[in-house]
Amino acid sequence: MTGTASSSSVVPFFLLCFLFSMFTPRETRAETKFTIDAALSRIDVSVDATIPQVSDAQLKRWVQNAADAVVAYYGRYSVPHVFLQIRPFDGKGVRGGRTFSMRGGLIRIAVGNETTEDDLARDWMLTHEMVHLTFPSVPDEHHWIEEGIATYVEPIARIQAGQFNASRMWFELVRDMPKGLPQSGDQGLDHTHSWGRTYWGGALFCLLADVEIRRQTQNKKGLEDALRGILNAGGDMREDWELEKAFDVGDHATGTDVLMKLYERMRNSPVETDLAALWKELGIREENGTVQFQDDAPLAAIRKSISARRTEK
Repeated sequence: MTGTASSSSVVPFFLLCFLFSMFTPRETRAETKFTIDAALSRIDVSVDATIPQVSDAQLKRWVQNAADAVVAYYGRYSVPHVFLQIRPFDGKGVRGGRTFSMRGGLIRIAVGNETTEDDLARDWMLTHEMVHLTFPSVPDEHHWIEEGIATYVEPIARIQAGQFNASRMWFELVRDMPKGLPQSGDQGLDHTHSWGRTYWGGALFCLLADVEIRRQTQNKKGLEDALRGILNAGGDMREDWELEKAFDVGDHATGTDVLMKLYERMRNSPVETDLAALWKELGIREENGTVQFQDDAPLAAIRKSISARRTEK
């Protein structure tokens, strides 16, 4: 009959599909699930498919390291329960990290199928995404503080957990912080939403706040105390706060008004920062692709405190 397949043509087709599914390498389709403990919190991880060059144990170590860095900086993990979804892509490295408040905390991130254990050990992105969970959700015009905190805190947290080198961190800050300076037409952090001002302008705000808090408290407190205060007051990503509330809570935790005063200066106007002078005060000199430290500089003690491991504080 016209338009109707005969049984002799249908059966081989389904048989072919069955045989193809049987001989498709399982490692390309397998899903792995495991749970990581982070202080009193739980991270449920799902991996969409096997990543050939890294073992499950190495993936677990990567997730644990990122969680440990957050705990080292904040004294706790951000939220009680997080879902982490890892998907593979054709290539190498880690990319495409996104963090959401849904389900109590959800992170999606991609790992290349050519990624090695060394690539995971060098990764910063998962820590960056986990830091996002530690700050309340604020209106869109303040997205710079969300990305700025994650950009600034991530390497410091990894240092505090013994996973990163202070010299490398300061070299990268000296190299990259100019990307956050205002350009022509800038209207302040709340009104200029370029990539540089969002990520590195936000990180510059954090650096300036960290230095000033330490200056005003004789180096007894820093930005981490402000951010811990915000988190401990319930200000994680699941909560919607006005930015002024977050800064007020953070200032209360340090006994200063640094965050609010700096925000008033930088929110609506392009504030010029003399980075060369700041690095000199901190005792940082760039030289031949590295940085040299001068411990007799006026703010050398502040520099050391910012990038010290927890055991050194």
